[in-house]
Amino acid sequence: MLTRADRTIDNALEVLDEIAGVGLAHIGFKDVGVAPARAADLQRRIAELGATSYLEVVSTSREDVLRSARLGRELGIDRLLGGAVDVLDEVMEMLDGSSVAYLPFPGEPFGHPTRLRGTPDDIARDCRRIRERGAVGCDLLAHRAVEADPLELVRAARRALDGGVLLVAGGVASAAHVRDLAEAGADAFTVGSAVFDGTFAPGAGKSLRAQLEAVLDACA
Repeated sequence: MLTRADRTIDNALEVLDEIAGVGLAHIGFKDVGVAPARAADLQRRIAELGATSYLEVVSTSREDVLRSARLGRELGIDRLLGGAVDVLDEVMEMLDGSSVAYLPFPGEPFGHPTRLRGTPDDIARDCRRIRERGAVGCDLLAHRAVEADPLELVRAARRALDGGVLLVAGGVASAAHVRDLAEAGADAFTVGSAVFDGTFAPGAGKSLRAQLEAVLDACA
């Protein structure tokens, strides 16, 4: 993710040029910290790189979530992430007829940077509703949880999603996190701040390219 502390970084376009040769197949940004015109530029550049594009909605008000979902549809984003379950029906209706795949937050996201309230039972209930409504999966803020163990939330979501995509976002900060998430059933994860801060792989060097290569190695 072209983000730090739940905001799109100011130099996102320049970073895309810098990392063009790394071979990333999935690249995204957040709805906070980016104007619609720059979001359109990011979407276009990500498409030029041949990567799947993601827009994660970390705004919390109903109006802002719906505005960002509308922007994602207008831009032709591949995958829209985030937005609470209480606006799920409205977002799904907005995306109806488009090619945008939707992965909302289960549980109760709050604050900024976003944290997550909810027990494993809460997460499982929301994941079942997400799938019943037709979303392709969920965007789980496991490492931002304030009421439960992150991996317990991942396992609960995996059991409830009935084959849906389980993406874990927020706070993924090391190869150990990636390994544990995979073992618990996650299909994908996002990483942003740890890469830009040079802390995902402390021994790999501070360069962005080195950190991203360490992320790809962890995936392998």
